[in-house]
Amino acid sequence: MGNQISRRTEQNGSRRRHPPPPEPPALTTSSSNIEATPEGSTRSRHPEPPVRTTSNSNTEATPEEADLSSYEAACQADPDLRTFDSTLQVRTSRAINSIAVGLEVRSLSLDSLRDVTECLLEMNQEVVKIILENKNDIWKNKEVSDLVDDYFENSLQTLDFCAALDACLKRAGHFESIINVALRIFEEEHCSIPGEGNVKSYSRTLEELRNLKGAGSPFTDEFFKIFTSVYSQQILMLEKLQAKKRRLDKKLGKMKTWTRVCNVIFVVAFASVLICSVVAAAVTAPPVVTALAAAAALPLGSMGKWLNTIWKKCEKDLRGQMEIITSMQIGSYIVIKDLDSIRVLVDRFQIEIEALLGNADFAMEEEDAVVIAVEEIRKKVNGFMKTIQELSEHADKCTRETRMARALILRRIINHPSSSNQDFGMFS
Repeated sequence: MGNQISRRTEQNGSRRRHPPPPEPPALTTSSSNIEATPEGSTRSRHPEPPVRTTSNSNTEATPEEADLSSYEAACQADPDLRTFDSTLQVRTSRAINSIAVGLEVRSLSLDSLRDVTECLLEMNQEVVKIILENKNDIWKNKEVSDLVDDYFENSLQTLDFCAALDACLKRAGHFESIINVALRIFEEEHCSIPGEGNVKSYSRTLEELRNLKGAGSPFTDEFFKIFTSVYSQQILMLEKLQAKKRRLDKKLGKMKTWTRVCNVIFVVAFASVLICSVVAAAVTAPPVVTALAAAAALPLGSMGKWLNTIWKKCEKDLRGQMEIITSMQIGSYIVIKDLDSIRVLVDRFQIEIEALLGNADFAMEEEDAVVIAVEEIRKKVNGFMKTIQELSEHADKCTRETRMARALILRRIINHPSSSNQDFGMFS
């Protein structure tokens, strides 16, 4: 389990001010979370989300449509998964609608970023809950165990991203303090007695605006590098989960056939042994034939019960794996959409900061324009200065609770009985 705790430190891509992440899907401001891809168009980098949809029965289903159909069927058959799905829809709609409101009014909303981070934390806790409930079964399959390991490794990278985001927000707090000082000094100089030529001097205000210019953007190259790495790993994780889910779907689909065939094989083989025994007894000891015939019904009935127990166990193991895979798949998809939303908000935040710095440049070029520039700065900062500290505190809370959830899972893995690592034949 050492690879569960290790951190990957590889950095991808050359160092740029804004290293571009993998192409994210376009966000919409409507109530629909995802735009449909027209039939025949080039597939996007994103795998299809594991949400319920209605497929066309007249056309052959694609692998992605099969994923969606199987998930819909699983929701209908499993009350717990149905409850999870309903909660997921509420949380997803809340986060997306929060973002949509910000996009419609074309203004920065750090509250939206807070909602997105909170949604990420809640989804992580749901996945932890389901993993714990099924911990006795998932470790029997190495592939599922490896996927869970990858999920934990990705959560480490998510923690790195949260730490980088928190550092950027702290720099944004420093940015805010410089603006506050500049505004205070401006008020002092604006209310002071004019100097020679009845002209007011704003030299101290201009000095603070130069400090503001020197502070630059709170979001560093390191932040965008970590974002790119986390985003890529989440995409890869989702693709692995979808592939495993399709394989489990096929196994569950063949379960009925396998059960019928194996029952026939076992029962026929057992009956053949009895028949041979009866033939042998008829030749060597005729009185034994009656006893064998009377005993034949009971072993066959016991055999049927034994086979039924085996297949129920197999089906339970497969469905346990399916539940884990589906939960991690949904969690990974939500993380990807959250990262898309965070990137949109960060880009908008960058635009707002560049506008502030542009006003500072304008004021430094012409001292007569200081009053106009400062008023513009005051208007632009009022929208986000109030929430920077609150968002920073929420990011700290998210990091703490994510680490606690990881520690709980790892402790359960370490304490898990070694007998659970036994394989179960063809279903592993």
